[in-house]
Amino acid sequence: MKDLKHLIYFESLLEEANNELIQKAQAEGKKCIGNICYQTPEVLMELDGVFSSRLRAPRTGGFEMATYYLTSFLCEYSRAILERALEGGFNHLDCLLVPDGCTMINRCVENMELLNTIDKEGFFYKYLEVPMKCDDNALNLLTSESRSKILEPLHENFGCDISDDALRRAVERYNKLCRLINEIGDFRKEENPRITGYEFHVICMCTYVCPKDLLIPYLEETLEELKTREPDEKPPYRVRVALVGSEVDDIDLVKLIEDAGALVVADRFCYGSLPGRKEIELNDEEDVLRQICRHYMVNSQCPRQMNLEKVHGRKEYIAEVAKEYGADGIIFEQMKFCDPWAYERATGAFDMREKYNYPVLTIDRPYAVGISGQLRTRVQAFVESVEIKKLGGK
Repeated sequence: MKDLKHLIYFESLLEEANNELIQKAQAEGKKCIGNICYQTPEVLMELDGVFSSRLRAPRTGGFEMATYYLTSFLCEYSRAILERALEGGFNHLDCLLVPDGCTMINRCVENMELLNTIDKEGFFYKYLEVPMKCDDNALNLLTSESRSKILEPLHENFGCDISDDALRRAVERYNKLCRLINEIGDFRKEENPRITGYEFHVICMCTYVCPKDLLIPYLEETLEELKTREPDEKPPYRVRVALVGSEVDDIDLVKLIEDAGALVVADRFCYGSLPGRKEIELNDEEDVLRQICRHYMVNSQCPRQMNLEKVHGRKEYIAEVAKEYGADGIIFEQMKFCDPWAYERATGAFDMREKYNYPVLTIDRPYAVGISGQLRTRVQAFVESVEIKKLGGK
């Protein structure tokens, strides 16, 4: 296929945490709000005068300093973030809003604060208590925490308008970006998709780390380009897979999978679009903040939510996504030492095989995959097994 016009530019935006668009937005006077997890409602950090950027540590090498302060048994994402903070890689942030999504992230950010890794005038941290269930009590908690730990601090420190009208404007802008990403992602449903999983992953990740208003013109142009893009007559991929699991901000992982012959047609993982780029629906009767918090609570697919409806619902959602996007198999990935996804990977893989009859590959992986020969071999073997099943073999 013909290369996408802006793909190289999108890739360049992912090379540094403090990318070109962040610098441009801050030069215009906007404040950069750091966040680290889906559990912190992203749209609340998209008010007038501020923008959100989700933390990642591109081109990570070792974690020696972070491992000293934490432990080698914490997931590599948390250690990579602390390592990058110790190197001064997040000094562009104006504050950091963090949920108690997992103990590893908590330890990471607590050490960032204790070690004064971001020595910037006016910088502050806020920690949110977020629910582990999905019911009215949980919604009350998330709404209260979002008001006191996100909206009020942004108003007090940066003068943000936090009225219902301001929240509705933020949702409108957010939904515009979601519509663009979803239209781009829908091309993956085609029998011979005109966009690869790698290309979509790069584009989608940019929406999490860049100022959205500055990124939208590039997304609009890319969408128009894709409408007339012709896919290769003979697809270079042998099977279609849904990639499911924990935090994936390493573009090399999707590239490795696709180089091994499996087209990634669905991205059900942290930093993915399913359900991370689902539009927020608002009505005119209920409190706007409560509606926003309900959206994040109900649509969350994170294994930290433990009521049975959510436990079973996550498996059903994966099966629905796999069917909708025409996946032949499912790859469950889990970052090493990620406790929530360790259990979810085991139970999810079992259900996908036994209940939904999907071929499943489960992998645990480092934060930065690089050119792992072992992982490539496993994916190649999985591709062959899926091909055999498609041909009616055992």
